[in-house]
Amino acid sequence: MGVAESTQPVTNVSDTARWVAVYRAWESARADALFRDPYADALAGERGRAIAALMPRQARNGWPIIARTKLIDDVVYAAVAGGCDCVLNLAAGLDTRPYRLELPRSLHWVEADLPALIEEKERLLADAQPRCQLRRIKVDLADSGLRAAMLRDAVGSSTQVLVITEGLLVYLDDAEVRALTADLAAQAGIRRWVLDLASPGVIEMMRKSMGAQLANAPMKFAPPTGVAYFEALGWTVADVRSIFHAAARYRRLPLWMRLFAMFPEPDPRKLGKMPWSGVVLLERFNS
Repeated sequence: MGVAESTQPVTNVSDTARWVAVYRAWESARADALFRDPYADALAGERGRAIAALMPRQARNGWPIIARTKLIDDVVYAAVAGGCDCVLNLAAGLDTRPYRLELPRSLHWVEADLPALIEEKERLLADAQPRCQLRRIKVDLADSGLRAAMLRDAVGSSTQVLVITEGLLVYLDDAEVRALTADLAAQAGIRRWVLDLASPGVIEMMRKSMGAQLANAPMKFAPPTGVAYFEALGWTVADVRSIFHAAARYRRLPLWMRLFAMFPEPDPRKLGKMPWSGVVLLERFNS
């Protein structure tokens, strides 16, 4: 059975990387593109396009992924301008920022993900040249011992590390998020962490609209306390950006949704069941 014919194109969480690449390809094809990713279409492949076709109507054009990508791009640029000496992308998937962003050659960029996905990515990008010092580490991030060792190795002597966990936390449970948070805090060189966060309301909407298709990659983590969850674990919230309102500013929302962008954003510390998702920048300066 071909990918397009399968009723379960998402066979595991790694397949969501192909899904995300579809939207980067679509955005890159626009005359007014917010970013350009010349590799996205090849990375997405047939499976990625099959998954994108399952997206619910209110987000079928990929506006949440497009806005999230742009917001995290901006965090990376700001971090580099502020002295970041290493970017560590956990569960990097098929992300291509080391290739498509204007980065200093001296910047160290480390990607960590499962061996099979890294091998596929290296094959597909064999002819591409990164713009910074790129290193990939094959690791199962679900293994706490391997994860801690990988973090020590990846951070090394860097003192101003930005960690990216784009599209990762939502697939973890509470215990896994707490363990990862503690591991990051244990590395003195890690100063900033950018993540995307969803409310219980968004997760419930996704389960209702795509639950069957995402059965092999269920979404779990959505704290009703929002960013306060991480504050309670010792992190400082440096910035919070609503993905919905960013998509409105970027003029990527469907026309029928733009009116809702006029309403105020909910308190990101008191989300409850309110539908909300955002990009959050955390900081930690204690050694």
